[in-house]
Amino acid sequence: MAEEHTRSSITIEATPDAVMAVIADFDRYPDWTGEVKEAEILATDERGRATEVRLLLDAGAIRDEHTLAYEWIGALEVRWSLVKSKMLRSLDGAYRLVPLEGGRRTEVTYRLTVDVKMPMLGTIKRKAEKVIIDRALEGLRKRVEGTGGAGDAAG
Repeated sequence: MAEEHTRSSITIEATPDAVMAVIADFDRYPDWTGEVKEAEILATDERGRATEVRLLLDAGAIRDEHTLAYEWIGALEVRWSLVKSKMLRSLDGAYRLVPLEGGRRTEVTYRLTVDVKMPMLGTIKRKAEKVIIDRALEGLRKRVEGTGGAGDAAG
């Protein structure tokens, strides 16, 4: 059964390659995501890209250690889905990059669907997804553009 998802977009002053390099650098996620406190790559594909990652997450209402499977779609998209978690029933997401202005800027769209094991109203779940997405996109923008990470006061 397909579940409703939350999405948001941001424009970053960098090439898609520069943006994807930050997205693919899981070891640095604690530096800029805010919610991810620890990341460990468990498996990689033949190109060296992570295909399974363990993340220690603290997103306020959602605190969990979970493992995600990653699928790289060309150079402009990465999707992930939940492998295992204590609190989450499912977690599906994607970053999709669109080059702008001849590739000098990039529109990044983040899509996310989270389903927790405990009962939660859909509106509360969507609001939590929106907070996670907005923080991640702003952290990504700051990281890629070189204006700092999650610890900055702006945002």
